[in-house]
Amino acid sequence: MRNKVVLLLGVALMLLTVLSACGNNNEASPSASAPASGSASPSAEPSESASAAAPADPVKLTLWTFVQQHADFYKFMADSWNAANPNQPIELDAQNIPYDDMHTRLLLALQSGEGAPDLVDIEQSKFPNFMKGTVQLVELNDVVDPEIPNIVKSRVDIYSKDGKYYGVDMHVGATVMYYNKELMDQAGVNPDDIKLWSDVEKTGKIVVEKTGKPFITFEGAGNWSWWPAINQLKSDQVGPNGEVTVDDPRNIEAMKFFQKLVNEKIAAISPGVGHDTPEYKAFMNDGGAASVFMPFWFMNRFTDEMPDLKGKMIIRPMPAWEAGGNRSAGMGGTGLSITNQSKQVELSKKFLAYSKLSKEGNIQVWKQLGMDPIRTEVWTDPAMKEPNKFTDYFGTDIFDTLLAIKDEIYPVNIREISPKVFDAIRNEAIPKIFQFNEDPEKILKAVAETLRKG
Repeated sequence: MRNKVVLLLGVALMLLTVLSACGNNNEASPSASAPASGSASPSAEPSESASAAAPADPVKLTLWTFVQQHADFYKFMADSWNAANPNQPIELDAQNIPYDDMHTRLLLALQSGEGAPDLVDIEQSKFPNFMKGTVQLVELNDVVDPEIPNIVKSRVDIYSKDGKYYGVDMHVGATVMYYNKELMDQAGVNPDDIKLWSDVEKTGKIVVEKTGKPFITFEGAGNWSWWPAINQLKSDQVGPNGEVTVDDPRNIEAMKFFQKLVNEKIAAISPGVGHDTPEYKAFMNDGGAASVFMPFWFMNRFTDEMPDLKGKMIIRPMPAWEAGGNRSAGMGGTGLSITNQSKQVELSKKFLAYSKLSKEGNIQVWKQLGMDPIRTEVWTDPAMKEPNKFTDYFGTDIFDTLLAIKDEIYPVNIREISPKVFDAIRNEAIPKIFQFNEDPEKILKAVAETLRKG
């Protein structure tokens, strides 16, 4: 009997010890409490706190672009994304591929059904090539539609088809005048007195006489020295219904005037026959000309590739064709898109929206690239006044210029025929008119007629 009592007391003590231990564990870690009858045991699935503590493996996303500054921006935004989203990190492989090669490779990859990246920067004038037939880019309405009230809508409309958005632009692309203040001062002229294109002719003659340098440069094989100027006249190279409007009378008159400036030596053809060429940047860096008009995105070409002009360049509105006319034009752009070959569509959408549509992303578009963001609220954000390499280079009044011209930007028409039209202007019309001094009216009418015949 005595042995039985001892045994029972021993069992009781053991049970009390176990229950005490269980009670202490539950108090220290409530999530480890015993499961209800019929539920899985705690060891079958990690607790919520354990999951949060475990580092997530980064998901690799591949992105193609054709501008090194864009690749650097996306890498910056990937680092920013990872800091803000440690539970969903990405490893971004941002590849910079030459312009023509990238667009050709993308077209072949989409046609063959393999080899396309997750995300890709498609240049505005090439985008219609990817809208033909069955679109092989991912629809973005679920991330774009909520932001329409906050952005410049035209900068997503140009990457749309049948009410569906397939790309989001980096910037507005407001075209401005870049003046070499040192040369202007040397000639004794004030850039702020240049209000009209007719003033360019008068002022340009003074600059050439006093400095021996051309007042302005035009591309000898490109579109940037014509398209913005005709857009100011509310004209275009392609109409809203896809009709060819290259030979619109307004276009012809603008080209005649520009050719006159070349013949009068007020304007010079850019070395390398384009403004975004090494030859031209070396020429300008050496004080080659007093001005050029290019979109806002050209600022980072100055800061990164023409360092000797720091503190000498200022930014002002374009001259208008007539008093009260538009003093800018929205030019160029790249639509960041997602291909239908991506195995990470939802994560790619989140990263695209973070980089291109969020307030944070748009502020960085300015800080990292010196571009005019598509999210309009940031234009007056204090962050835009903070010193950076662009304000150090051009001065602190850059965004004052943008705010002054933001309502003077006429929409452009990007249609299926646009790539053919742009190629014809770049490779045939502009060289013949600027390089070989052929009659603008004759050339533009001939190019338009050929394009209409298909």
